[in-house]
Amino acid sequence: MSKSYDLSQLTFLIVDDNSYMVSIIKTLLKGLGAQDIREANDAAEGFEEFQANSIDIIILDYVLQTLDGIEFCQLVRKAKDSPNPYVPIIMLTAHTERARIMEARDAGITEFLCKPICAKDLLSRIVETIEHPRPFVRSAGFFGPDRRRHDPDGFRGNEQREDRKKPAEDEEQAA
Repeated sequence: MSKSYDLSQLTFLIVDDNSYMVSIIKTLLKGLGAQDIREANDAAEGFEEFQANSIDIIILDYVLQTLDGIEFCQLVRKAKDSPNPYVPIIMLTAHTERARIMEARDAGITEFLCKPICAKDLLSRIVETIEHPRPFVRSAGFFGPDRRRHDPDGFRGNEQREDRKKPAEDEEQAA
């Protein structure tokens, strides 16, 4: 990552019930240039903080007391009193089983980051949310960032959807 990024204008919200982990994340964010960092020890406090302030990025633990990170994410995405259901949410957790990652994705998590954390990985997730914002999808059972993470123009195999084939491919097949 050769570009430098100015995170000083962004407001972060850390929702984690482990004060040691909050301290580590805050230190990393400050080292990356962030200045406005809010914190909450549980989901209820986090949602109050989210409602009271203009938050640009949420960093959220999976395991929390009372409401967990998944339920918090669903609250942010679907509650009528959510001030910004489109806010990027980075889930930070040591629970990295495939089922949990899929559950987080299906709840509307924007990015997933595994513990232990390092500044480089945290910055890459932040940059990903800024440089490549994913469109949001709303359906009967889901609201959140598009869960598909692929380049539809990058696939060139035989099973590619007909409506996405490049004209050059069609011309080659006709010849």
